[in-house]
Amino acid sequence: MSWQVLASPELLVLAAAALTAVLLVLASALKLYASVGKGKCTSSADMRGKVVVVTGANSGIGKETALELAKRGAKVIMACRNMETAEKAREEIARTSGNQQVVVRQLDLSSMQSVRGFAEALRRSEQRLDVLVHNAGYANTFSKQVTGEGLEVTMATNQHGPFLLTHLLIDLLKSSAPSRIVVVASELYRLAGLDVANLNPVRGLPAYLYYVSKHANIVFALELARRLQNTGVTVNCLHPGMIDSSIWRNVPFPLNLPVKAIAKGFFKTPKEGAQTTIHLAVSEELEGVTGKYFMDCKEHQLSDAVKDPNKGKKFWEESELLVKLKEDDPHI
Repeated sequence: MSWQVLASPELLVLAAAALTAVLLVLASALKLYASVGKGKCTSSADMRGKVVVVTGANSGIGKETALELAKRGAKVIMACRNMETAEKAREEIARTSGNQQVVVRQLDLSSMQSVRGFAEALRRSEQRLDVLVHNAGYANTFSKQVTGEGLEVTMATNQHGPFLLTHLLIDLLKSSAPSRIVVVASELYRLAGLDVANLNPVRGLPAYLYYVSKHANIVFALELARRLQNTGVTVNCLHPGMIDSSIWRNVPFPLNLPVKAIAKGFFKTPKEGAQTTIHLAVSEELEGVTGKYFMDCKEHQLSDAVKDPNKGKKFWEESELLVKLKEDDPHI
């Protein structure tokens, strides 16, 4: 059989049709897989009289979380870096929920100075704090960035800032007990290790450091839960799923094109992705439950790599030094 026969227009059309059919089947299978197991918070818990802080609440799953908690009557404090975007989100949340107790406060988690300023203002304005949701996340793909305080930006935003913020607000959480801390982590933690002797990897590959930060989130949450036993403050972490959100905006052209296409076609919507966070923040069935990891509103198993108490203790000690925790700061 000659090459001309193999490459005839008729055969090329048939091959293209077959390939298209295969791709359509694969796409349908992926879509079906993505739709199965999407957990939904079924709790109808009333949050009136409660005060909630949600970091990164101006977009994505943070915004959806803030909206749902506002609908339930909570006073929602949106802790956001971009005030212009946050104010627009606040107006939308207040209008949609009918709850005017939605407040925007500036917080740049990559800056420990900003974290301290936010915490001080919150302690002055609020008498209680019932739920602290560590939701804000940053993903940098290629360019290395270091803050003016010498911290690698991805790790500072996703882990060091939340670590310091938790310390500075812990007394308020304890006095409001039973209260909750919710840490939005990710299954992507399985793709990375955590060097507790180098929690500020300024020379690391930026894209990989997002995975490292998610690994650190879980080690942090588990150690925090151990340290807060019998205080009335519970700590749980979660994987929200792969979300079609603004976190993919830092993927450069042309890689952003297929990423966006995949996200739009197969990832969860922000509303779907927020369900597990909401579940951990409000569900009555989780009263007293602490030190657990959830996915699709159900408890999920963790790898041994994040569960080692010795690793958690060392991580904690190094983190205190890294964020420059002061003697007169609350310690956990």
